[in-house]
Amino acid sequence: MSRDRRDLSELCRVLGYSFCDERLLRNALTHSSYCYEHKLSYNENNERLEFLGDAVFDAVIADELYVRLTDNEEGDLSRLRASVVCEQSLFRKAEELHLVDYMRLGHGEQISFMHKKNRSLAADALEATIGAVYRDGGWESVRGVILRLFGDVIEDALNGRLENDYKTAIQEILQSRGEAHITYKIDRESGPDHDKTFFVSLRNNGVVIGRGSGNSKKQAQQNAAKQALEKMRG
Repeated sequence: MSRDRRDLSELCRVLGYSFCDERLLRNALTHSSYCYEHKLSYNENNERLEFLGDAVFDAVIADELYVRLTDNEEGDLSRLRASVVCEQSLFRKAEELHLVDYMRLGHGEQISFMHKKNRSLAADALEATIGAVYRDGGWESVRGVILRLFGDVIEDALNGRLENDYKTAIQEILQSRGEAHITYKIDRESGPDHDKTFFVSLRNNGVVIGRGSGNSKKQAQQNAAKQALEKMRG
């Protein structure tokens, strides 16, 4: 699945960014399963860059919405940001970039992805790539990359063409009806580490109001919130 190292130049072209330190990009594209199989150190996988990229992506989108929507209230900005900064939009862009083709994956992870695409694996890799751009080129560089990649997603969000962020929607409805204490609990997990399914229950004031499953905790939570909304709407 992994492409030859020289092909990273094509990925850089699509990203619209050339790395000064290409090791950062390679790091962003290295899954923990590959490190485990090849006995590499933890710092050589992409999890730390994913953590950084998640925060940077959120900040860039928040800043863009703040600048463009000068009359909108905080709640509107939060909803729009959540609709852009989500696993679905990250996975969509990772697919467009063929990002997983450039990744270094463990053998089991490669087989799993070929049979059942793991949305979180691809989304996490794109967040890690964003983190790598930030570390390599700073704020203006990563801002440019994000706005080029997600410009159409931002426009869709501004024009109401994105799917709802179900977690935000259910929270707003429940809070508007009175005191709400919303929690998401992982009831169980199934499958091997490289291909897990998470089962989540959504509780309000201790009462289960929705259940959902997914290949990541975020996806399972969204599906639990979606089920709760559907029940409310009859």
